[in-house]
Amino acid sequence: MKDSGIDWIGKIPDEWEIEKGKRIFAQRNERGNTINLELLSPTQKYGVIPQTLYEELTTYSAVKLKEGTDLSQLKTVHKGDYCISLRSFQGGFEYSKYEGVVSPAYQIFYAIKNIDECYYKYLFKDQTFIAKMNSFTMSLRDGKNISFSDFGNTYIPFPPLSEQTKIAGFLDKKCSEIDSIIEESKNSIEEYKAWKQSVIFEAVTGKNLSCKKKNSGIEWLGEIPETWEVRALKTIFRIFSGTTPKSDRTEYWDGNIKWITPADFKTEDVYVENGKRNISENGFSDCSLELIPINNLIFSKRAPIGKVCINKNEMCTNQGCLACVKKINLSIKFFYYLLSSLTEYFEVLGSGTTFNEISLTSFSDFKVLFPPLSEQTKIAGFLDEKCAQIDSLISEKQLLIKDLAEYKKSLIFEAVTGKRRV
Repeated sequence: MKDSGIDWIGKIPDEWEIEKGKRIFAQRNERGNTINLELLSPTQKYGVIPQTLYEELTTYSAVKLKEGTDLSQLKTVHKGDYCISLRSFQGGFEYSKYEGVVSPAYQIFYAIKNIDECYYKYLFKDQTFIAKMNSFTMSLRDGKNISFSDFGNTYIPFPPLSEQTKIAGFLDKKCSEIDSIIEESKNSIEEYKAWKQSVIFEAVTGKNLSCKKKNSGIEWLGEIPETWEVRALKTIFRIFSGTTPKSDRTEYWDGNIKWITPADFKTEDVYVENGKRNISENGFSDCSLELIPINNLIFSKRAPIGKVCINKNEMCTNQGCLACVKKINLSIKFFYYLLSSLTEYFEVLGSGTTFNEISLTSFSDFKVLFPPLSEQTKIAGFLDEKCAQIDSLISEKQLLIKDLAEYKKSLIFEAVTGKRRV
């Protein structure tokens, strides 16, 4: 091994060379594509792919060109080219397996030496290479800017072609194996989450109990344990909403009163302690807000509908939340589980043009189960234990995914810089 003389690369095999990017690649400035005039979309996950395929593979809509855009005037991309995003450079350079054209917002380059394209595909996705490129970017108001000339004057590894091919083959195999395990782990997480929701729903509706049943009178509930009641939420909780003090009134903000919005707690959060901002005594009194006593429920009525948490401190909320303050003796944890399992039923009651929202009246009139207190406590205890077990399984999978992602990064770096011989 020898010192490459380049900090981000470090030592390389003796037979490897270091070259400036412009000695291996040149910028492509052609317009249109006589082979296939198809609009392509550069993506971090899939490389440069047809825009139609992008929309099939993701949940996002591709950026639309202005109506009447002449594709023949867009930048040419040939199979084997690489693409630089002029802005938001975060995931490295993208490799294209397709013929087509891209927006002028991208710079295209291609090999002028005999190379293994896949070796450089991996090099350009290496985190240390990306960090090096990011050091050249100029901050803009809405993103970052990087030019081909920055890359062209950057020294990169240039192994013998046979080595490039071996490394690319090795990384194809190993990365495919790692990605497969990651995908399986992600699927397992979704299965665990579905199992958890099923366990909660079965428990809070009494479906898992072997006892005498009766008709609940509610179509989606069906039969329930004979000793359980059906009550409207307004008979169990005092329900009220909050508001947002005017943002331009500085005297309303940054006080000692905790104030939260739906953005301050996640679906998986059981408890909430505080939000991102506090309000002042003036904001609290002038806006007629009300404090929610400790150990009650907060429900998001919009963005999205159905998140539930228990407040660990006294606090108030904005208009996107409903406070549920218990009026009678009950297990707050049981009702946390109950309400969190009914999201799809609350969503049906939502309406609105800008965003879906459930009204205070619809929520208050919603009918839920009310078991005897002893059973509420027993069910909450059972779910605490069972959900902790499932959450532990989910955490193990999440940790595995994190470890595999880090291993993949280190594997790519070690292989493309020759520190791991293959």
